Amino acid sequence: MKLKQGLDQFLRVSIALLMGVMVLNVTWQVFSRYVLGDPSSFTDELARYSMIWLGLLGAAYVSGKNGHLAIDVFTAKLQGKKLRNLQLFIHGMVIFFGLAVLIWGGGNLVFISQLLQQKSATLQVPLSWIYGVVPVSGLLVVFYHGFHISELLKNKV
Repeated sequence: MKLKQGLDQFLRVSIALLMGVMVLNVTWQVFSRYVLGDPSSFTDELARYSMIWLGLLGAAYVSGKNGHLAIDVFTAKLQGKKLRNLQLFIHGMVIFFGLAVLIWGGGNLVFISQLLQQKSATLQVPLSWIYGVVPVSGLLVVFYHGFHISELLKNKV
C-alpha cells in the first residue's frame, strides 16, 4: 500500500511538472511567433513529446485510481461473487494488454529506435527516450492492476 501511495505521489508531481512545461513551452511559442515575429523552432516538438509523456503517464495514474471511463452495464447489474469475478477478469485483461502491447511492443519500439540511433528532428533527442514512456507506463498499469486484483482477492465476498 505504501509503494502504491508513493508511486501515486510521484506520478502526480511528474504529471503536474509536465503540464507546467507544456504551458510554458506553448506560451513561449505564441510569444515568439506573434510578439517577436520569429517562431521558436523547438517548441512544436517539445510540446508533442511532452503531450505523449503526459498522456501515457496520466493514463497509468488514472488506471491506478480505477478512474477510467467504463461501460458499466454489466457491473451495475451484478453483485457479490459474480461482480468480483467480472472485475478480476477485467483487471486480468488490462494486465494482458499492458504486458503484450505496452511492455513488449513498447520495449521493441524502444529497442529498434535505439538500435537505429534515431533522433528527433529539432531537439536531436534520441527517440528511444521519447518512446521509453510506453513500456514504463505499461509497467505502471500492470503494477496498478495487479494491486487491484490483490485488493479484490483480500476482500472475499
